[in-house]
Amino acid sequence: MKIQVLGPLSAEVQGRSIVPTAGKPRQILALLALHPGRVVPVPTLMEEIWGHDLPHSALTTLQTYILQLRRRLGTAMGPGRPQGAKELLATRHGGYLLQVPSRAVDVNEYDTLVAEGQSAFEDGDDEGAAGLLRGALALWQGPALVDVRVGPVLEIEVMRLEESRLVAVERRIDVDLRLGRHTELLAELTELTARHPQHEGLHSQMMVALYRSGRQATALDVYRRLRNRLIGDLGVEPSPQLQRLHQAMLTVDPALDVPAGPRRGSTFDLYAA
Repeated sequence: MKIQVLGPLSAEVQGRSIVPTAGKPRQILALLALHPGRVVPVPTLMEEIWGHDLPHSALTTLQTYILQLRRRLGTAMGPGRPQGAKELLATRHGGYLLQVPSRAVDVNEYDTLVAEGQSAFEDGDDEGAAGLLRGALALWQGPALVDVRVGPVLEIEVMRLEESRLVAVERRIDVDLRLGRHTELLAELTELTARHPQHEGLHSQMMVALYRSGRQATALDVYRRLRNRLIGDLGVEPSPQLQRLHQAMLTVDPALDVPAGPRRGSTFDLYAA
């Protein structure tokens, strides 16, 4: 079985899709897929589907959705395994579980690559870290579960995944900056800062990439516009780190010209206290 949640929901058995068209069974499949080999309690499944306003027939209806998923599994698996669907989508005391290895779900491969990329970065292997993080991010085919109507439980899972993706992008950009790829990053960082107009880490990376590309005035303008936005929208000044980065650019601090140094932190922490 192969399952993808980093983008549109996809689940295949022997090359045949088992993703239902109906919204609620899709939610159940997505939630089970995010916890392969682990029991998802019935109350959690019910909360995802109906929130806290459970219908009187909630348990019976949930069982019907599970039966529908098993039928799709059974069809995909073929007649040679009459009990295969019940083994794959198993009933356990208090809940259900999808009996598949974690590597069958793309998000687990993503998590592994990100962890390996972080380790490589901390060990000073910038090229290795860049490759691993690029591989992790290449698994994304769009926003997580983009074609699934999410309830309160899946909404939290999707937020977690999207935040993890953004952190991985930041770390990969940190590595690329250390490798001297500042000019190549400008287009990507322009898009990212537009999508995240109050994100100080991405703006600090944009400033450094511009500065190292010989565009000091533009880098300072990025800071000015971010500062105006933070003051206008939130009533706060930029963080001390970002203020020190700005000051370093005004004084042409030689440390800004060093793509790779002994510190294994982020660009945002370049001028941390």
